[in-house]
Amino acid sequence: MFKLILFIYLSLIFADIPNGYYNSAEGLEGNSLKIALHNIIDNHDSQSYGSLHDHFESTDRKSNGTVWDIYSDVPNGNPAYVYHFVDSDHCGNYNSEGDCYNREHSWPQSWFNSGSPMKSDLFHVYPTDGYVNSHRGSYPYGDVGSASWTSTNGSKKGNCSNSGYNGVVFEPIDEYKGDIARTYFYMSTRYYNEDSSWDNTDMTNGAEIKDWAINVLLNWHQLDPVSEKEINRNDEIYDIQDNRNPFIDHPEWVECIWTDMCDLSIEDQHQHYKPLINIIQKNSTTILEMEIENIQKVNIDIVNITGQHINHIFNGNSQSGINRWEYQHKSLPSGMYFFSINIKNEIISQKFIIHK
Repeated sequence: MFKLILFIYLSLIFADIPNGYYNSAEGLEGNSLKIALHNIIDNHDSQSYGSLHDHFESTDRKSNGTVWDIYSDVPNGNPAYVYHFVDSDHCGNYNSEGDCYNREHSWPQSWFNSGSPMKSDLFHVYPTDGYVNSHRGSYPYGDVGSASWTSTNGSKKGNCSNSGYNGVVFEPIDEYKGDIARTYFYMSTRYYNEDSSWDNTDMTNGAEIKDWAINVLLNWHQLDPVSEKEINRNDEIYDIQDNRNPFIDHPEWVECIWTDMCDLSIEDQHQHYKPLINIIQKNSTTILEMEIENIQKVNIDIVNITGQHINHIFNGNSQSGINRWEYQHKSLPSGMYFFSINIKNEIISQKFIIHK
């Protein structure tokens, strides 16, 4: 026997942004945009530091129920070790990779003197292997020229190869470089003009990112676009902290603040078609209900959190009004899944989680 716990919300290509959330930022660019975004995401619901491990269970949970550790994960492969959401996997002492995981402050605590609410801001705190985290330490992020140390998943430490800085840096694998970049753009915006007690470091001056690092992060942002993982994490953190990372919701705003190549026409891409959707569970059957105004071409599949196709549900014309599709989910193992709904050239993802 198992139970199906359903999280009912829409996650579109760029996430299900609450209506009107960014109204005061629309049409702006440069520092005016940064200030407007700061005012929107400021004064979030700060969490206790001790609660972060509990929150990780929703913000950083892989489809198989294990911890999503960006310093050990091997996308589409098998990592050398995995962690579970149990106290025995929390650090503690460690001597090598795979011993335990802890709370990695991607913007190191020492840079803001372990102050609040920064210390527990989930947008920059990730669950990562303690030993790899210790190698990262408080080094800036950057591209490594010659590695002095490399983790089992390919994250590495060594001298920086980027113009403008030649000290030691830490480089995550390519699949998570955009995640880190958008985290830094969030931190610089969320704590804009709230950084009087922050340090001047090799990478930052208070909450401002230094020029050499901006160039690195812009490149990482462009090479590793927003992923489904980030979209889901953004939504989960919004439920907890009541604020969002605007650079996940609107990746184009990075260029609008930190470059002279702002294209506000991209904002129009975020006006998505949003039909009314409902999920019903009856025994081992999941029923997807969707109210559609007019007859539309619809394709529905089930995918897992990595985007792997699991099952095909429907391909054809909808009815005008309420449509129902049934799926027998008893064969699915525990994990996070999505109804991937293609309608009116939009991809709508409806999430559900199975716990056995």
